Amino acid sequence: MKAEGLLREYEDYLITVRQLSAAAVQTYRREIGFLLKWARQAGVEIDRLKSVDLVAYVLHRQVNGLDHRSLAKAVSSLRSFYSFLQEEEHRQDNPALLLEIPRHQVSLPEVMSMEEVEAFFSAIPLDSSYGLRDRSLFEMIYSCGLRISEASELTMGQVHLQEGLVKILGKGDRERIVPIGDQALYWLGRYLRDARPSLRKSQRPSDRVFLSMRGWGISRKGIWKRFKEICATVGIEAKVHSLRHSFATHLLQGGADLRSVQELLGHADISTTQIYTHVESDQLRKAHAAFHPRAAQSESPIAPIEYQGRKAK
Repeated sequence: MKAEGLLREYEDYLITVRQLSAAAVQTYRREIGFLLKWARQAGVEIDRLKSVDLVAYVLHRQVNGLDHRSLAKAVSSLRSFYSFLQEEEHRQDNPALLLEIPRHQVSLPEVMSMEEVEAFFSAIPLDSSYGLRDRSLFEMIYSCGLRISEASELTMGQVHLQEGLVKILGKGDRERIVPIGDQALYWLGRYLRDARPSLRKSQRPSDRVFLSMRGWGISRKGIWKRFKEICATVGIEAKVHSLRHSFATHLLQGGADLRSVQELLGHADISTTQIYTHVESDQLRKAHAAFHPRAAQSESPIAPIEYQGRKAK
């Protein structure tokens, strides 16, 4: 069977048999698409690859800059694909089982300081419908701790302005209700009233909250591009996900309990949320080193941690 046919079968298998979410299916499908491209260049059929071929493929991905987390995802996708080929009797073995999943290296999330957050928002031009959309979009991501996919796929039916709440459908189709902060609520109201109507196309109306210039829902790539453009104007090095990390860290610094932050982020396991306590602990260690009489003296003392809410503008 042709490789494209196998990929279509595999996608149907992920949806109907394994019942994975749309995002997970897209990830697995994309990973096997990379493998297919590599196999074609190597002149080998994808269903005839051996363990040694898959090792060469993984090394190829690693040399091209794939990090440990992404490599682990790639190996998991390979195991899943060849397990599917076994079940469907396209081959008798699973060559991917001999691949080792790279050990996960825990790295602290990139967090923006309050000053960087303020500088970022202040740099968004507000003289157009797109500017109001951007301000509202990024205020929502920061205020509600949204993932970029959650912001991109947010629909009008999920937003409850009167109650100041938004219903989020997160990973694994888990729902959570998140309060919308005052500033995000203000900018969202302005955007919906003054900007979204001009972005909405009557011939193909979309129920997505944040629209592109074509009137469709803005894509994750579109959100990423605007974020990087705004950061560049003020010299900030960050990722869109840094706003979500900052949301969690600033809440903990302000006194929120870990369980509440877990619920707001939509983490299934609280151990995932605990990474943000490591960020705070790192800052506490620096403050201790700077000010405790028995600690090593720092050349440039670091001020004690103090969280202050954003002032309305």
